[in-house]
Amino acid sequence: MVVEASCCGDIFLTTGTGRLVRIKGKDELCGFCILQIDEEVAKLLELKARLGGDDGKHQFVLKTAKGTRDYNPKQMAIREKVFNTIISCFKRHGAETIDTPVFELKETLTGKYGEDSKLIYDLKDQGGELLSLRYDLTVPFARYLAMNKITNIKRYHIAKVYRRDNPAMTRGRYREFYQCDFDIAGQYDAMIPDAECLKIVYEILSQLDLGDFRIKVNDRRILDGMFAVCGVPDDKFRTICSTVDKLDKMPWEDVKKEMVNEKGLSEEAADQIGEYVSMQGGMDLAERLLQDQKMSQSKQACAGLSDIKLLFSYLQLFQVTDKVVFDLSLARGLDYYTGIIYEAVLSQAGVESVSVGSVAGGGRYDGLVGMFDPKGRKVPCVGVSIGIERIFSIMEQKAEASAEKVRTTEVQVMVASAQKNLLEERLKLVTELWNAGIKAEVMYKKNPKLLSQLQHCEESGIPLVAILGEQELKDGVVKLRVVATREEVDICRADLIEEVRRRTSDAS
Repeated sequence: MVVEASCCGDIFLTTGTGRLVRIKGKDELCGFCILQIDEEVAKLLELKARLGGDDGKHQFVLKTAKGTRDYNPKQMAIREKVFNTIISCFKRHGAETIDTPVFELKETLTGKYGEDSKLIYDLKDQGGELLSLRYDLTVPFARYLAMNKITNIKRYHIAKVYRRDNPAMTRGRYREFYQCDFDIAGQYDAMIPDAECLKIVYEILSQLDLGDFRIKVNDRRILDGMFAVCGVPDDKFRTICSTVDKLDKMPWEDVKKEMVNEKGLSEEAADQIGEYVSMQGGMDLAERLLQDQKMSQSKQACAGLSDIKLLFSYLQLFQVTDKVVFDLSLARGLDYYTGIIYEAVLSQAGVESVSVGSVAGGGRYDGLVGMFDPKGRKVPCVGVSIGIERIFSIMEQKAEASAEKVRTTEVQVMVASAQKNLLEERLKLVTELWNAGIKAEVMYKKNPKLLSQLQHCEESGIPLVAILGEQELKDGVVKLRVVATREEVDICRADLIEEVRRRTSDAS
């Protein structure tokens, strides 16, 4: 079987084991071709498994699709805790929520993501509609605003997105993953909504206790002004911007090499860019650059620098400047950003084996809604996306490293019996508890051993056991046992619900 990597013109032969043998082509492959080859090999191996071996028996491949994963109850409990932290922060800042379809018309997504557009998942023609799985939540949000003629909204949206990326699952990089977005749409005074977005990132990362972090800030107008004064041709702004965006993963020497050798930029222009992108600071750096001989020649750059100064004045009032840095190397590759851009990076994950990139990012995109509006009416927007999968990778490993037990259920009380033939009484009592809104559980055996019921509570973290016996039924009481201390007390049946509520609310 032959697989061709069309982008680089390389042809590979797959052997029976799925190993690739190069027939002809370049010495190096681009990431897109590697992705293409991986997918073709996976298809061949899956086809081989479906057809079965030499014995003719049908075989199934029991695996999740590449770049996806299952989550067990413990992982979901950690995940839910992270979601709750994020959602409560969004709500604290006055956001309401929306939802959009998991797929969009292909033309809705095309041309919005720059060089990353090749990672969009296209679907087969469905009744005359060319569709693609959503790549992020921002473009569908802009389409939603234009379609419904909404000019003001503060919204959050938590949902899955899809990318034909080369997955690095140990670092929280998947093909199917959640995004947690917060956006403010509407015409407001400069930098106030932008500063609130950064405050939200600060609150969430502080509350999740992931370790030290910093939030890098820049402005697309500063970048474009910098490219102009350094001699970058107008038609190369976006492609040079995407190369600068790689500075967090590659040393400057390699970034410069890509600019000069692959993208045709002059060495002199690249060196001038190198001087600027090494700069970091705060309001003082913005003031210094406004006086810079070259940068002051660009009206775009000066407008961006003035807004950075204003932003930092609001960030001081929000008490977050200790974590925010003005960094001229920050570029963010998406084409739709028009002004302020930012990215949160963990300085230390708290777990040595975890290596993740940015855990939040966003910026201002004032022109995106206008691309969808029939009359081109613009709705200024600014927002942030929390990298939930990367955060979850850290939280999961922290949980594994600690001895702390993660509860996967919220059961407050187990209804148990100490003697045989009390199934009906147990079912009656658990029904009373359920009807009162108490989270309760009962074993699905007619005559379970009391020890088995108590062990289940210890393993599951259930704090209380309501024990029934013949004597308790005669006396109209329930023996309530505290699992942690093994303390037991007789409670009047009529008072059980209030007692359970009191004890579990104290514990929480």
